Amino acid sequence: MSEKNKGDKIYPLGYEPQEVPETDDNDVRNQLLDFILKSGPTEFVDTDLFAVMAKRRSTRKFSDKPVETTKVDKIIAAADTAPTAGNFQGFEIFYVKSVEKKKLLVPACNKQPYVNAPVVFVFCKNPSRVKFDFPDYVLKKFAIQDATLAAGYSQLAAQALGLSSIWIGMFDEQKVMDVLGTDLVPSSILCIGYPEQTKFPKSRRNLKDLVHVAW
Repeated sequence: MSEKNKGDKIYPLGYEPQEVPETDDNDVRNQLLDFILKSGPTEFVDTDLFAVMAKRRSTRKFSDKPVETTKVDKIIAAADTAPTAGNFQGFEIFYVKSVEKKKLLVPACNKQPYVNAPVVFVFCKNPSRVKFDFPDYVLKKFAIQDATLAAGYSQLAAQALGLSSIWIGMFDEQKVMDVLGTDLVPSSILCIGYPEQTKFPKSRRNLKDLVHVAW
């Protein structure tokens, strides 16, 4: 990459994709998924969506094996493809790499130790990005939907890449915000890594209890 490209600061401090497109066009360089698709696969990816969904299990014990940067790239790219209200993308992602910050997240998340995982993403709402002429409470609702969809896409992408994850929904919002140094309110935390052991799917409720037909 040229010095000019390095100085553009298109990527956040501390994170840069494994491979970076050699172009001065900022729009192209920001489209991480497009570049990943053009560069070709670098590892096995399960492309059967229904198999991915069926195999996904919440993991509370991760191995010490580090997650490859190329896989992190793909997970972030998946989040970026999630549908959002008006395509305004009313969310932000905090990629927590600091060991100390991960440790601080544990007490902020009701002392759940698995928050200290190899990869930790905090999905935050940013209703200021949603440029609709609606009341604030509607914009906030859109933002939490945007952030939740992005986290869900990320979770499925992680599973497709042979990783496992756990979704954290119980936390002290202000404590998490203090750890991250942000005024954006978190909606969920996604912890990702290689599982210590593979779990089998659990049974689900009957469809008659799930689906209600409205004539």
